Amino acid sequence: MGLGAGLLWSGVSPRAPYQVTEQGLVLADPSTQALIAADGWFAVITGGLGLLCGGVAWFAGRQWMLAVLLGLCAGGVLAGWLTLWVGSTFTIGAVAVEAAAAPGVTIVPGALRLTASGVLVSWPLVAVGFFGLLEGMHGYRESPLRQPYGGSL
Repeated sequence: MGLGAGLLWSGVSPRAPYQVTEQGLVLADPSTQALIAADGWFAVITGGLGLLCGGVAWFAGRQWMLAVLLGLCAGGVLAGWLTLWVGSTFTIGAVAVEAAAAPGVTIVPGALRLTASGVLVSWPLVAVGFFGLLEGMHGYRESPLRQPYGGSL
């Protein structure tokens, strides 16, 4: 899933414009929102997949609660790193354009990267959170404490 998420993130995220200089690449527009948008798209894609994983894990593996939660945490972290690696590695044409550009007024799209590293945990955080929410709702519904005193509903 991380491979597909990385390709999707690479496809939908905008690239920040960089200017080629003798010293290397310099951000062409410091007020650009493309860097924030890339972080947002990463969080939305990985958070949505975390929601899917948490729901599937709750329906499929409630009898092994601790193992499922540990798997959601470890798998979510690995999937987030894989998404980041695939999305930042497979940028369409950005690296070739940077290498071929002449210094001066040339503006090129930059490589895709995260500026807010906290979004890396959105996959496992949402997966474990949704699993806990479903388990809490199920536990409340089945709780004997919901029964009125001395009788049943």
